[in-house]
Amino acid sequence: MSTDSQPLTLRTLLGDYPNTLALKQGKVRSPHITFDFADVKPANLGFKDVVRHQKFDVAELAIVTYLQAKSYGKPLVLLPAVVVGNLPHPLLVYDAERGPVAPSDLAGRRVGIRAYSVTTATWIRGILQNDYGVDLDKIKWVTFEDAHVAEYHDPDTAERAAPGKKMLAMLLNGEVDAAVVGGPDLKDPRLQPVIHNPSDAAQEWGRRNRATPINHMAVAKASLSKSNPEIVKEVFRLLRDSKHAVSPSANEFDPLRFEVEANRRSLELIIDYSARQRLIPRKFEVDELFDDVTRALDG
Repeated sequence: MSTDSQPLTLRTLLGDYPNTLALKQGKVRSPHITFDFADVKPANLGFKDVVRHQKFDVAELAIVTYLQAKSYGKPLVLLPAVVVGNLPHPLLVYDAERGPVAPSDLAGRRVGIRAYSVTTATWIRGILQNDYGVDLDKIKWVTFEDAHVAEYHDPDTAERAAPGKKMLAMLLNGEVDAAVVGGPDLKDPRLQPVIHNPSDAAQEWGRRNRATPINHMAVAKASLSKSNPEIVKEVFRLLRDSKHAVSPSANEFDPLRFEVEANRRSLELIIDYSARQRLIPRKFEVDELFDDVTRALDG
C-alpha cells in the first residue's frame, strides 16, 4: 500500500465522536497507515484549510462544503462514509418569552445562522421550503461567518451581523426572531423549537423521504486516491470499523452510513436543496461526487 515497508503517514482532520473514538485511540488500526491527527477542535474550524489549502490528506468535511468545493474544482474526492449526521428539526428555535414562532411566521423575519452555507442550515431551509411552504427569499438570514469555500458569496437575502455580536444573545434580545442553535445553547429553557414536535417531525420526514440527514462525510485528496487507491480503501475500512465498534448494526434512523447506495437518497436530497438554495451552480449526479476508487467502496 505504501511505497516501502514503512506505514504511510496521513495528515488527518477528524473530530472526537463516539464513532471515531476507536480509530483515534488506536483500538482500530492498520499496519499500512499512521494518522497524524490535527489538534483542531471543533473539526469545522479546519474546514477552510481542507478546501482552500488542501492541508490534509484525509478529513471530515461538511457535505455542503464538499459540494461547493467540487463546484469550484477543488482537488478532493468524497468517500461514502458519514462521520457526523443529525436530525436538524429541533435546532431551529425561538425565544418563548417573546412569543411563539412557527414556520408560517418566518416570512419577513430575521433568522440567525452561523454561515449561510452551513450544512445544518441548508437542511433546515430545505425542510421549511419543501414541507412547510416557506418562501426562503422572504427571510433575512443573519450570518456570522463566511463560507469555507472562498469563491462562494452569500445571496442578497443574507446579512452579516455586526462584529462581536453573538447569535444567542441576539435571539434573546430580539435582534433575530429565530436561530439555528446547537450544543449547550440548546439547553437554555427559554428556547423552543420552531417546528412543532420536532423529533416526531424528523422521524416522519425520514420515513417519507427514505433518508437520514448527512452533516459531515470523509474526503481525501484526489491525488492520494489516484496514486494510492489501496490506502484510501484502508481509510474507509478503518472509519467503518471504528463506527461499528460502538454501533455494530444500522437502524432505520442511523445517519452514519457507509457505501454509496446506503447514502444515495440522502445525497440526492442535499444536492437538490443546495441547488435550489443557489449554494451550488448546478445539480450533481450522486455518482459524480466519487471517483472510480471511492464509488466502489463497500460498506
